[in-house]
This record gives sequence, C-alpha cells and structure tokens, in this order.
Amino acid sequence: MTIQKIRMDLEERKGKVLNFKFNGARNQTEEFTGEIINTYPAVFLIRIDDENQLIKSFSYSDVLTESLEIIEK
Repeated sequence: MTIQKIRMDLEERKGKVLNFKFNGARNQTEEFTGEIINTYPAVFLIRIDDENQLIKSFSYSDVLTESLEIIEK
C-alpha cells in the first residue's frame, strides 16, 4: 500500500463515521469513534464523536505504519 492509495481511500471515506485505534508511544492505545472531516496533502483531520467534538490530525504515514488503524462500523 502506498501513501497515494491511502490518501485516495481516506478521501472516499470522508464524512463516514468510523472506529479508530491509535497505537501511541510506550504501548499506549486509544480507541475512538469519529469522522474524517478533511484531507490535505500531508495530513487528514478526524472529528471525534464525543461531547467535546475534538479534532485530531494524523499523517498518512500513521496509517501506512499501522500506528492508526481504521475500522469500518
């Protein structure tokens, strides 16, 4: 899988509610539900579905290296 393919795949999923699992530093994992609200050349934005409506940014390489897993609902 290439960065370009990941970018096109995420562009198609824009606006859909998805589940995400982020594997952070020191074996910390974070699971959340949200939607991809925008894609840019190097990053994409996810609005988290909770009371605060936080927006997080991730790079396409996070998906490539499997630091961020995207799970269809």
